[in-house]
Amino acid sequence: MRTKDLRDAVVVLTGASSGIGRAAAQEFARCGAALFLVARDRRALHDVAETCHRLGGQARIVVADVSQPDDMERVARSTFDTAGRIDVWVNNAGVGALGPFEEVPREVHEQVLQTDLLGGLRGAHAVLPYFKRQECGTLINNVSLGGWAPQPYAASYSAAKFGLRAFGESLRGELRHWPNIHVCNLFPSVMDTPGFRDGANYTGRVVKPVPPVYDPRRTARAIVGLARRPRPSVYVGLPAVLSLFAQWVPGYSTINASLVDASLRRARPQAESSGNLFAPPGGERRIDGRFRSPRLRRRVLTVASAATVVASISWMLSQRHQRSARRG
Repeated sequence: MRTKDLRDAVVVLTGASSGIGRAAAQEFARCGAALFLVARDRRALHDVAETCHRLGGQARIVVADVSQPDDMERVARSTFDTAGRIDVWVNNAGVGALGPFEEVPREVHEQVLQTDLLGGLRGAHAVLPYFKRQECGTLINNVSLGGWAPQPYAASYSAAKFGLRAFGESLRGELRHWPNIHVCNLFPSVMDTPGFRDGANYTGRVVKPVPPVYDPRRTARAIVGLARRPRPSVYVGLPAVLSLFAQWVPGYSTINASLVDASLRRARPQAESSGNLFAPPGGERRIDGRFRSPRLRRRVLTVASAATVVASISWMLSQRHQRSARRG
């Protein structure tokens, strides 16, 4: 695949107000792209747009909510009418809800699905007619490692991410006769974004990400890399690669839930909250969540390396068992 020049490329980026989206906006701006920044928070979008202009990009803001059925159609239509084309569409907006499944209100679970799964579906449905009219375009879905490894106490998030991964793969098959239309699934590991601070929390405890936690700018560079050179799947960080083996590890969900339980027992109490699911969050909007600890890096790498060995052995044993069962 020939690498594309992104100067003046028209890029629609959802979830652009903070975290990975904010970092990706800056990375595209450095390439000279023409950005259409999409999020619910107008003030935060203005801040991002100003930064993009200083970095050499062009940026317009579009206040819209991916969970609203008609908003993505409006974003695609206004972008095409303004710019005359859409080169890249990034389905990046995402939210989460943590807590025991039955203790999280049903409407909260449904809002996670509305944003993380149906938001991506709406974005694709809105932009594909324009891609086909142009006979080219790149759709990037920010799936996360949650698309492979189910997360206890985040049932609706896991369901949405598994669904988004499958959606992207199904869509890629449908578009096989359109060689210049690409569907890319991106699988970042846990990133140091404000999402853990801003998301819905029904655990009754302060929630922090379990190390290793990565710089969200790594994912931003991966997104821009896919815009330059589209590929079906890209993984950011070792845990994202290891998530591929989750289905082969016996009792993975039980082990994972036990680790989460232990972490929550040590955490400080916190009142339950629906967080940013139904409205933009308060507080400073930024790229980083400030959860990273450089002192833990060496320990984390050691644990991750050991986990790689365990996962690989589990996978090989599973394959051997399946072959033996077939021969038997």
